[in-house]
Amino acid sequence: MPNLSGECLCGAVSYTCDSDAVMAGHCQCTDCQKISGAGHISNIAVPKDSLNISGKLTYHEKYAESGNLITRGFCPHCGSHISAENSGMPQFEFLRAGTLHDLEKFRPSMVVYSGSGASWDYMDPDLSKFEKMPEL
Repeated sequence: MPNLSGECLCGAVSYTCDSDAVMAGHCQCTDCQKISGAGHISNIAVPKDSLNISGKLTYHEKYAESGNLITRGFCPHCGSHISAENSGMPQFEFLRAGTLHDLEKFRPSMVVYSGSGASWDYMDPDLSKFEKMPEL
C-alpha cells in the first residue's frame, strides 16, 4: 500500500508514493498565487525516487525569485497541477496537496514567502513563517 496517492481532476494522471512527506507547507509567492488563482499553494515534498506517476504530464518552466528553475507538471486534459521540481532541491518532488486521495495526509509545518501573502489568506498562526524560501 502506498504512503501517498492522488490524481488530477479528470483522473488521466495519477501517482503513488512509497515515502512519507519530507516536508509540507504553504507557499504564498506571487507565482503560486497566479497558478492557484488563490492566496497560496499547498505542497508536500517527497523523495523523487519514491514517486511513481502514471499518465502524461505537460510541463511549464519558470525561474523563481530565488534564481532556481521551477518545473511544474500538470494534466494536459483538465489542467490540474500535480507536481513541481525545484533545481535548488533536485532530490525532491513537490506534490500539490489538493490532489491527494486522503487530504488528511497533508500536515503543514510552514509558510514560505509569507511576505507576499494577502491579508485575506489566513494562515494558522502556529505554523513557522518565512518571508522568503528558507535554507534547507
